[in-house]
Amino acid sequence: MSPLLHRPFGTHGKVHEITPASAGWRFVGFSLYRLRAGETVAETTGAREVILVMVEGKAALTGAGQDWGVLGDRMSVFEKTPPHCLYLPDGSDWQATATTDCTIAVCSAPGHGGHAPRRIGPEGITLTQRGEGPNTRFINNIAMENEDYCDSLLVTEVFTPAGNWSSYPSHRHDEDDFPRITYLEETYYHRLNPADGFGIQRVYTDDLQLNETMAVHDGDVVCVPRGHHPCGAPHGFEMYYLNVMAGPLRKWRFVAADHVRHL
Repeated sequence: MSPLLHRPFGTHGKVHEITPASAGWRFVGFSLYRLRAGETVAETTGAREVILVMVEGKAALTGAGQDWGVLGDRMSVFEKTPPHCLYLPDGSDWQATATTDCTIAVCSAPGHGGHAPRRIGPEGITLTQRGEGPNTRFINNIAMENEDYCDSLLVTEVFTPAGNWSSYPSHRHDEDDFPRITYLEETYYHRLNPADGFGIQRVYTDDLQLNETMAVHDGDVVCVPRGHHPCGAPHGFEMYYLNVMAGPLRKWRFVAADHVRHL
């Protein structure tokens, strides 16, 4: 199995935990909880900022000294309704108590104390189309560059219809050379509908020194340290992914693959 591909530890509790140390990079962290109704988890952000994304289900959330009430609405991510999220700066404690079975993503990156805690969504998040034809996909922007909510984090959801490509045309963001390109590490948390389906993700550099092609299944996480990283959803299988990006500059600038530029 590719070292970039991470299968969930199980079906309950903390089923993913990717840290900069475990990924061999500097910025992005990603973990995922799958809780049963009534269960509670709690963490401290330390030197990192976080966005908690209610992927599915509902939970009562407290954080940074505030009670944020019950967040969450969709019971299946494939309802495609806007997510309920919570941004917490570095130096925060948080706690989540599941009021239904739920899935909570913890997206993290270095925090610098530059932003206050806040709810993100569902207001202000609109499902928008990107691409056309077999390159069509649909985006829920949670905290991308236009949303000045965070010090480092860039977070978005993408829904790829069955038979389509996504994160395409192939592109990379692996050099710190703004405004031409920015260095951004990235994780993909994948879901498939139906859940026994699969998708394809390739991660490769122009010189093919990195060249990994992976079958991704429901619940998998792919780390993208560098290179291009397109995804394909076979006919009959709808694909969702939650992207987390971060780097030294909170801007998303990318360069297309050589073979794409020559089309």
